[in-house]
Amino acid sequence: MTIDAGDIAPDFTLPDQHGNPVTLSDLRGKQVVVYFYPKADTPGCTTQACGVRDHRADYDRLDAVVLGISPDPVRPIAKFADKFDLGFPLLSDEDHAVAEAYGVWVEKSMYGRKYFGNERTTFVIGPDGVIAHVFRKVKPAEHDERVLAALTS
Repeated sequence: MTIDAGDIAPDFTLPDQHGNPVTLSDLRGKQVVVYFYPKADTPGCTTQACGVRDHRADYDRLDAVVLGISPDPVRPIAKFADKFDLGFPLLSDEDHAVAEAYGVWVEKSMYGRKYFGNERTTFVIGPDGVIAHVFRKVKPAEHDERVLAALTS
């Protein structure tokens, strides 16, 4: 299943790093950036999350909410968020149901070992709940530049 620009964003409710539920449909009326990342506190994921943190004023100016989603349990994402003072919601998708709904739970291969995990993908969702942009396999260092450009177009 692939989700593309023009599709209605699948709704979800997931716990954030504090254990509080976050529901996508509650954010209607705002632009929402949902980015899926493989694992908290790994090099690429840290670069990506710290980029969002460092551009927080830009996202706020555009009235955009950023949500990071990984299959990590709440406790590791809480440690990750605290360690880097991220200041935005990271959501725990332990059963990867949301990643599957968005088509980003994929088979990967590393050192000859096959496993499943999140493909690094970002969805920009308009105030109406429709996906405006999709960035697949985005490079962590380029993430914010590409997303912020999409939010202002």
